[in-house]
This record gives sequence, C-alpha cells and structure tokens, in this order.
Amino acid sequence: MTTAFVPRDAADVARLVGAYPLCWVISGSTEERLATPLPLLAETDEHGRVVSLLGHMGRTNPQHEALVANPRATILSMGPQGYISPRLVSNLTWGPTWNYAVCRFETEVHFVPEETGDALWKLAEALEGRASDSWTPRQMGDRYEQLKVRIIAFRAVVLETHPRFKLGQDESDSVFPEIVEGLENRDLADWMVRTRP
Repeated sequence: MTTAFVPRDAADVARLVGAYPLCWVISGSTEERLATPLPLLAETDEHGRVVSLLGHMGRTNPQHEALVANPRATILSMGPQGYISPRLVSNLTWGPTWNYAVCRFETEVHFVPEETGDALWKLAEALEGRASDSWTPRQMGDRYEQLKVRIIAFRAVVLETHPRFKLGQDESDSVFPEIVEGLENRDLADWMVRTRP
C-alpha cells in the first residue's frame, strides 16, 4: 500500500468507526464462513489507537457459537466512499477513480455477558448523543430486560489494523480543490479535506 493512503494518525481509524459504526464481522474457514453486520464501538488506548471493538449479537446467531469455538474474526469498517468523475476537473487527461476510507481489523473475539447492559447503554449513547431528549434503553421499560437476555456483548481485541484511506492525497494541488468543490457527496469531500497532508 502506498504511504499516501495511510491515515495521518491512529485516531483517524477510531473516528472512522465512530462515524460509520456498522461493520462486518466475518469468521470461520472458507467452507464455514459466517458474516454479520453489527454496529461496533471503537475502544482506544492513550494514543487514540483502536485496541478493541465493543458490540453485541443475538445469542441465537450461528456466529455466536462459531466464535466461541474459534474466536478469530476479521472486522471490516467501511467509511465514506464514492466515484470521482473526470467531469469534476478541468484537466481533460485526468482519469476517473473511486475514493474511500476503510479499515480491516484482525481480531480475537471474547464474549463478555457481564457487560451486555453496559454495551447496550454505550451504543445507545454513541448513536443518540447525550442531549436531554436523547433516547435511552430505560425508555423500553420492562421490555428492555426481556430483550437483553437474548443478546450477548463481545469485545473484539484488535491483533492487526489495516487501514486504507484513499481520499485524493495523491492528487495535484490544482485537481484536488476542483474535486472537493464539485463533489455532491459532502461527507466524502469533508474526509478528503481532513486527511489531506
């Protein structure tokens, strides 16, 4: 991977998961491959580096049993992405491309049933915010406990992190601003600007 597409700092990967929490959890051998999309929370060290991903899944999900037997999993995080058309630039020789920010985590999954309630509250807070009118699990009343027993929290300890932020870092100083200005996908444009060296 070209160093141009490496995030500027480790905290950018945590920001990616925070902004786009729905990740693919993939486990098993080729013959027994299982994959589940789940919202995850990045847990970081003092340098902002992602050290684990906290989430929960249904106890009846076949992947739960499979991960108990073999806890290794690949987790894929997909952030902003989109087609970059040559129509956006004045250089007629410039070719089209696709910009994106993604990360592949190689992990070991540990189920932590004692943290299920805490994981649910943390996820709700991350997605709802902390405003006075934000939804909380408390509003479910008795139904919360009835549903909580059907899921189990897990922590995916990160063994390897493989980010790739292809966000126009290698574009010339004349082409880059034209792309950013012309992009309809303003989230992608924002990530491009923030990751520009």
